[in-house]
Amino acid sequence: MKLLLHTCCAPCSIMCIEKLKEDNIDITSYWYNPNIHPYMEYKMRKDTLENYLRDISIPLIINDNYGLRSFIKEVYPDITDRCGKCYYMRLKDTARFAKENNYDAFSTTLLISPYQNHELLKKVGEELSEKYEIKFLYYDFRPYFREGQDKAKELELYRQKYCGCIFSEEERYLKSNK
Repeated sequence: MKLLLHTCCAPCSIMCIEKLKEDNIDITSYWYNPNIHPYMEYKMRKDTLENYLRDISIPLIINDNYGLRSFIKEVYPDITDRCGKCYYMRLKDTARFAKENNYDAFSTTLLISPYQNHELLKKVGEELSEKYEIKFLYYDFRPYFREGQDKAKELELYRQKYCGCIFSEEERYLKSNK
């Protein structure tokens, strides 16, 4: 199977790639993350991913749209549903690219995070699968999250402290001030 794997960052990709390789899946990583802000955070995550994937010989396609304005337009004014809109925005681009470039399926490394809305991710992936007539490969990678984070630490990869959007960074600081 030829898979286009939406990839949010290097640490989250580690165990997703390992598990998919165990299933003999041909992986191409796809970077499209207009939700990540500020710009230096975006750049650090992208650069870390590029270096990591080069080291393990996984091809990477980059849609290098920093996307501050498009992300804000997508989630505003109802920022309470921002995660669903963000998942849709990123997976839609991945599914479209996968279909246009003859991949058999698409998936996302977001499925490894215990901090993401897993059921919503699955629902969005399945909706886009129907829309673009391409398989959404669902895989619950969450049991491997801690192992992946430990490996990222051993490899001295940059590990972020929030999902990427400016609103999640705000929540992180608000929680730490309580």
